[in-house]
Amino acid sequence: MNAHTPTILPALFISHGAPLFALEAGSTGPALTRWGQGLQASGQGLRGVVIMSPHWMAGSPAVMTNPAPATWHDFGGFPSELYALQYPAAGSPALAADVLALLAKAGMAAAGDAERPLDHGAWVPLMHLFPKADVPVVQVALPAGHGPAQVLAMGQALASLRAQGVLVVGSGSMTHNLREFFGGERAAAPYVLEFSRWVEAAVARGDKNALLDYRRQAPHAQRAHPSEDHFLPLFFALGAAGWGEAGEGVVHADYLSREVMHGILSMDAFALAHSPETA
Repeated sequence: MNAHTPTILPALFISHGAPLFALEAGSTGPALTRWGQGLQASGQGLRGVVIMSPHWMAGSPAVMTNPAPATWHDFGGFPSELYALQYPAAGSPALAADVLALLAKAGMAAAGDAERPLDHGAWVPLMHLFPKADVPVVQVALPAGHGPAQVLAMGQALASLRAQGVLVVGSGSMTHNLREFFGGERAAAPYVLEFSRWVEAAVARGDKNALLDYRRQAPHAQRAHPSEDHFLPLFFALGAAGWGEAGEGVVHADYLSREVMHGILSMDAFALAHSPETA
C-alpha cells in the first residue's frame, strides 16, 4: 500500500450479550479491548464509530446527531454497580451528517435525532472496545420491519466511511433466546454451537443467498432467534464490509471471540476486512 492509498478500516460485528457483560467480561471483553488497542495504536486515524444496536428500533431510519449522548441504562433488575457505570464518549454531528447524506444518496431517507442517548447495546460493548471513551460515537437506528436484505443495504450505503477513518459496527448477538436464560455458567447448548458455526461457515464462503435466507436454512434458527432483531446488526456490518458483493474480492472474518455465556448466549465477535491477497 502506498502513501496515497487511504487506509480502509474493517467493519466489526460484536455480540453484546446481556447487560452484565459490562461487569462480567468473560474472555470476550478483554479480546475486544486488545483489538481496540491495536486499532488505535496502528495510527490509522480513527475518526469515529458508527454503530447499530437492536435496542434502538425506529419506524424509519434514524441517526443520532446528539453531540454529548448520555449513557442510558435501559434495563431493570440488575445490580446497582451496573447503573453506576458511565460511558462519556462524545457524539459527532459532523459524522452524523455524513451518515445521513450517504443514506439519502442510497434512497434511504433518515431523520436526525439530537436527543438520542447511547443504549446498552452500544455503550456496553464500546466500554470494552474503547474503555477510555475517547472515540466519538454515532448510533444508527434499526428500522422496525426491516429484514436482512434491507439492513445489509444500509451497511452497504455506509461502506465508504471505512476509508474515512470510521469504524462501522453492528452490535447484536449471535444467539439470543432469553426464554432459556437461567443465569450462571453452564455448558454451551448444542444448538447454540451449531447455529453459530453455520453462520461462520456461510460468512467464510461469502454465501449471501444462504445467510439472507438463514431463517429457513440455518440449523435451529428459530430457537437461536425467536425474534431476529439481535441478529440483524450482523447484516449491517457485512454490508459495510462489502461482503458478498460481486467484484469486491474475498472478505475475511477475523474472529475475536467464540465464547458462549450462560450456555445460550453466543458472544461471537469478528472483524471483517478484505483478505490481503485480494485487497
